[in-house]
Amino acid sequence: MGSFTALLLATPIFGFTLQAPTMEASIDVASRTTMELRAAVVAQAEEEGGATGPAADPEADYKEQIKRRNNIASIHRTMGIATWAAMTLTVAAGTLAYYNLYGFGADIGENPCVTGAAAIDCDGMRIVKNSLAFTTAALYATTFTLSLMMPDPDNLSEGKGKFASTLRLHKTLRWVHFAGMVAQALVGIVIANDLLGLDRANDYGTLQALATAHLGLGLVTWGAMTWAGALMVF
Repeated sequence: MGSFTALLLATPIFGFTLQAPTMEASIDVASRTTMELRAAVVAQAEEEGGATGPAADPEADYKEQIKRRNNIASIHRTMGIATWAAMTLTVAAGTLAYYNLYGFGADIGENPCVTGAAAIDCDGMRIVKNSLAFTTAALYATTFTLSLMMPDPDNLSEGKGKFASTLRLHKTLRWVHFAGMVAQALVGIVIANDLLGLDRANDYGTLQALATAHLGLGLVTWGAMTWAGALMVF
C-alpha cells in the first residue's frame, strides 16, 4: 500500500482532513459576543485562581490603593505623634538616669547616686525610664510597620517637586531612626543584662562609656524622628 493510499484510509478514522477549514468555523468564532468572551475570561481566571471583578480592574485597584493609603496615613500620623511623645519622655528619663549613675563625667565615687544628689531616686528613675522605653519600642514598631504597609500608587516620592523631595527625605530619615532604635536597643540590652561580664566596681569607666553611647544614640534617634515628623506635620 502506497503512502498516499494509507493516508486516504487513515483520514476518516483519525479525523484528518485534506480540506481547508470552512468559512462556517470562522463565522462562528466571529459571532461570539463581547459578553461571551468576557464570561470565558472570567471563568478561566476563576479556574486559575486569578483576580476577577473590581480587583481585576486597574482603575478600581488604583482607587482601592488610594483609599487604603489614606486610611493607613491617618493612623500612621496619630501613631507617629504618640511615638514621638513617648520617645521624648524616654530621652528625658534616660538623661536623668544617666546623670544619676554617671553624672556628666563624674568618677565612681562622685556620681549623684553615691553623693545622694540623684534626681528623684536611682532605682525609681531606672524603672520609669525602662517602662517608657518599652512603651516607645512598642509604639515605634507599630508606626514603622504602618509606614511599610502604606501603598504609593502615584509614586509620590519620585517626582521633582517640593513635596516629592520632602517625602524622599522623610523616607530616608525613617531608616536613620530605625537604625538608631536597633543600635540603642542592642547597647541597652548589653548594659542591662551584663552580657560582657562588666561590673560597676571594676569596670565603671567602660560602663560609663557604653551608657554615654546609649544616650547619644537616643538623642540622635530622637532628632531624626523629630525631623521626619516635622516634615510631614508642618
